[in-house]
Amino acid sequence: MTATHARPQAKASGGSAVKDVLVLMLLPVPLITASLSAAFAGGGTRRWFGGRGESQRADAQAAKDDAAAAFYELDTAQRDLKISIETITAVDHSPRARKAAEDFAALGRRIDEVSHTYITAVDAHDLDRDDLEPSAAAGARTQLTRAKDDLVRVKGELDRFAQGLGTLLGSAETQLARLAPAVERARQALLGASNALDAVRASGLRADDLAARLAALAPELTKLNQGAGRHGVAETLQRADQVLRDAEAVRAEADRLPERAAEIDRRLVSLRTRAQALTTRAGQVEPVLSELRRRFSAACWQDLQPVPDQAAANVRQAEEKLAEAATARAEQRWADATAQLSTVRALLNATDEAVSAAGDRLQRLNAVAKDPQTEIDRTRFAIRDAQRLAMAGRHTPDPRHARPLDEAVARLDRAISGLEGRHPDYWHFLTETEAVRQSTTRVVSAIREELGSGA
Repeated sequence: MTATHARPQAKASGGSAVKDVLVLMLLPVPLITASLSAAFAGGGTRRWFGGRGESQRADAQAAKDDAAAAFYELDTAQRDLKISIETITAVDHSPRARKAAEDFAALGRRIDEVSHTYITAVDAHDLDRDDLEPSAAAGARTQLTRAKDDLVRVKGELDRFAQGLGTLLGSAETQLARLAPAVERARQALLGASNALDAVRASGLRADDLAARLAALAPELTKLNQGAGRHGVAETLQRADQVLRDAEAVRAEADRLPERAAEIDRRLVSLRTRAQALTTRAGQVEPVLSELRRRFSAACWQDLQPVPDQAAANVRQAEEKLAEAATARAEQRWADATAQLSTVRALLNATDEAVSAAGDRLQRLNAVAKDPQTEIDRTRFAIRDAQRLAMAGRHTPDPRHARPLDEAVARLDRAISGLEGRHPDYWHFLTETEAVRQSTTRVVSAIREELGSGA
């Protein structure tokens, strides 16, 4: 919205000046004096039409100045608001933002209309003309005043519209303020990852997978460098955040890689030593089983029969996985090496538990065969403790608690009866007493939970 105003400049020709001098020479002296006085007082070129005429011209000029000021204010406000709208639309693609852009375009059309009216009014009236009539000056004043009022009115609409953009503009400016720092952080993260990778390679580690992951970020860096003007602010912010996370992950893994390699080396040594120890221990299971078979009924040891063969198989498999892990370590396939070592550890844990179970079984059976009363007393104490808690503050126990406790008593009695005979099943006795204690523990926990909740 622009307007150019040019004021015509009065220009006297040389021939006109000669004619004026000749006329003065032909006039009588009093008239010559009067004419010269008038010429020097007013320039001799403007037609004067009295004080009221000059007042009309001055009023029209004032109206023109007021309209020009209103035009300038509206033009400035429109330019400023256009920047705000461009900021919003560059960041926000929501329906609300699109409506704001459409409303601004509609306001722009109204601004063009009133601006055209103002420019037409200015062009239609030359207030510096010598022969400007009072009526023409009055008409110019009216037309320019109306144009000014229209400009002021639309300026008010523009101001109200701008006030309604506060939330949208604030959000957009916040995102734009994040843009440059976010992109710079992403670039610095990529640089840090590259430097960390170089340091790892300098130590003799290839880190091929990390190098591939870093290379995959190159196209994203290109898009970041192309800027938000091409890819949009929101997309660029999202891309910068993703590049930052990916680059930092690569850098962190590169920093940990030397320690990871050292840890794999330590685990290889440790698990080899453990496998050798378990081979020795597994060889001791057979004598334990022999004693169990000799002294106790078959029910006490039948489930342990596969332990020696299974232990030997597990150790052999663990040793094979250790060899595969060592190969993966030598080839710097860190993930494969770690996975193989985890399998080795699981195999050795299972073998350790099975081998230990045989020795523990013999120890527990020896103890209960020598003195079953200790196990009986331990179980009865647990039942009585639960019964006391169930009766606390009651004349009769809650059936929900009494029933499982009565069943526990009966189960214990049956387990004790099973000890009679020439070859008692001590292992069944031990598993039954353990199960009885677990059931009473559940009753105690339920009672305490109800007391705690006020039920």
